[in-house]
Amino acid sequence: MSEDQVLVKKVRLEGIDKQFLETASTFVQNDIRPNSRQNLALYNIFNTRNGKYRSDRLKAIGEAPHILDSSLMEISRVQIEKFLATKGYFNAKVSSDLKVKNKQAEIVFTANLGPEFKINKVTYFIQDSIAEALYMANRERFGHIKEGQRFDSDSLALEREQIYRMMKQHGYFDYVRQFVRFEVDSNLKNNEANLRLFLTNPANKSSHQTYLIDNSQISITTSAGLKDIQNLDTVNLDSQFNFIDYSRKFNPKPISRYIYIKKNDLYNIDNEEITYDRLYDLNVFRNIKIDYQKTGDSTAKLIPKYTITPLKRMSSRLEGEYIFNSGRNGLNIGNTYTNRNLFGGAELLELKIKYGIFFDANSSEKVFDRVFSRDLQLGANLVIPKLLVPFNVPMMGKNGMPRTTISSSFQLFDQKEAFSSRVFINSITYDWVETKRKLHSFTPINIEFRKGELDAVLRDSLIQRGFELYVKTNDRQFFNFGSKYAFTLNSVKLNSYSNFWYFKGSLDAAGNSLALLNSIVNFSEDQEGFKQVFGIPYQQYVKTEFDLRYYRSFGGDKQLVARINPGIGIPYGNSVRLTFEKNFFAGGSSGVRAWQARTLGPGKYNRAVFGTSGTADTLRSNLRNLDQLGEIKLEANLEYRFKVANNILNAKVKGATFADFGNIWRSSDFIENPGGEFKFNQFLGQLAIGVGAGLRFDYNYFVFRLDAGIKVKDPQFIGSDQYVIQHIFNKKQFKRDFEVTHRPDIYRFVQYNFGIGMPF
Repeated sequence: MSEDQVLVKKVRLEGIDKQFLETASTFVQNDIRPNSRQNLALYNIFNTRNGKYRSDRLKAIGEAPHILDSSLMEISRVQIEKFLATKGYFNAKVSSDLKVKNKQAEIVFTANLGPEFKINKVTYFIQDSIAEALYMANRERFGHIKEGQRFDSDSLALEREQIYRMMKQHGYFDYVRQFVRFEVDSNLKNNEANLRLFLTNPANKSSHQTYLIDNSQISITTSAGLKDIQNLDTVNLDSQFNFIDYSRKFNPKPISRYIYIKKNDLYNIDNEEITYDRLYDLNVFRNIKIDYQKTGDSTAKLIPKYTITPLKRMSSRLEGEYIFNSGRNGLNIGNTYTNRNLFGGAELLELKIKYGIFFDANSSEKVFDRVFSRDLQLGANLVIPKLLVPFNVPMMGKNGMPRTTISSSFQLFDQKEAFSSRVFINSITYDWVETKRKLHSFTPINIEFRKGELDAVLRDSLIQRGFELYVKTNDRQFFNFGSKYAFTLNSVKLNSYSNFWYFKGSLDAAGNSLALLNSIVNFSEDQEGFKQVFGIPYQQYVKTEFDLRYYRSFGGDKQLVARINPGIGIPYGNSVRLTFEKNFFAGGSSGVRAWQARTLGPGKYNRAVFGTSGTADTLRSNLRNLDQLGEIKLEANLEYRFKVANNILNAKVKGATFADFGNIWRSSDFIENPGGEFKFNQFLGQLAIGVGAGLRFDYNYFVFRLDAGIKVKDPQFIGSDQYVIQHIFNKKQFKRDFEVTHRPDIYRFVQYNFGIGMPF
């Protein structure tokens, strides 16, 4: 910066109504808005030398200092004045003022709004009588201009857009927005204006022409966009779709199922957009273009012509991640093979393999002796773009793509000196969209085989301590035959900043069909009296969970989210307990974030119950992530979100502050979790509380999230000792005392969470 230059430090707008303030501020020219501190600091780091700005080899990192420019001040003043006029303040005047101190400038734009003009009378001049009748029939439904309301040019633009949509929905293919114009007469008394709406006809025509749809021509190129015309026949389907497939890989019938532009229908832009959406939803096409050719005769028909370029049919994706958290670190690596068009009807086949290994970072042993757990997962999914059922169902594609998913998976998990598990799952799931806001997912068949085995030393130790039920729950094999259902409301709005409720409810039930069959054929029993199928006990339970949220917008990127997430699982009949996998856990990056997942609860359960001997320390270590679970869950969150900066390292950065509450409980008194039972007169006092803040780096394609949660109230302690926040500035002694009774567990007042996507 030269001596005569000053840095813009602050810009204020005064005299403008709060509802217009944020939009008015956007008319301040970018180069005289205050710099983001973070972006300016980054720019200064990479573009200064010896205390001065470089003049060459500038790095495009951060944001250059915004230097005061009087011409940009004047442009901004005029633009704000024009904006206010569009909001009905025709006589508004804006002045600018400048304050400079210590080479830093503060700009103040002050508005004198003057009177607010209202619409006195609206007159319509529509030359086409059919178009006039259509508009008058729909005006009340979408009308944005009404007599007595404040004049607003945005309302006129919305009215023009709604008329455009209306005409395009009723066959008027040639209609363009320019056929509508407005005239405003503000030379009236009492600060009122008369408004005239004109809808004109095409040049040299007495009316607007409507068009019907004729036969469609559908051309599918190769994935490289090439057309090889040798030895190809055109396939006619339903006497209206003419297919020619240069890739030789597609079956016309499944594709035509999601083409909503039908022969002899009036042209309708909605059908065109739905067709685009559904064909892209098939996830097999890279590019789709729909053009129309007029027949050239007196029939006024359109020939839809589709040019479609498919994606590559097969792909393979290798993924890996390094994980570090609370004394453990590890590696996950996986590969996914994808065939997007297995049988020619956009059927998606995915074959997955994933291997994960975790190490105990606190161990001093050799690398492979520090292995904490190993996890191998194999999976196959076949997704068919329709509901594959043995009976006729109505078409459900207008609001979203229906899908049938047939899946199979196998998992092999081993935790050193603690637990091993073998899991085999097969299911059929139907997903469909009732409306754009309502989603359904139904799994009528879910078959699971699980075999869990505790380490022999750990098993004997647990039995000696009276934890036999825990051993029976985890050291066993079982069979599960059940069904699942989930309903979701308003997931389509999750990326918006409107005010809305979100809801997701799920129900998981198993064993009832087998119990009914048992009443007929009387299955055999094992030594403990449990009924068996194929020599394996089957599970019987019902589990439900709800996720209810309210999203409240405060304008711009400011948003408050309130969430409550209860759940309960009830074993009965042939089961006395939920299996490990069906239990709830608390904590984690989307729950009570001040606790690592599976380290909170149940109830007031404290792991000091194992004692302080060396054997107790080993038992505590071996049961890590295995003993803190429950059949009842209650979590709640409050999160306030706001914008931090528009561009840091090419990401839009948003901040969040949050408060989390919650815990899990056992449904009854179990010896291995003393204090973990749910009791109505105690559960509120056993809610954990955490607060924190975080950053979200929005790269458009994904959001990288970093949260830091601080423990405020920890229910494992008693009375006022639950409020561990009191020790945060004197935590060394607290941690030493905790280590004596909880070794090798380490108490962390702050929990860091990394994630992709928003927490909820």
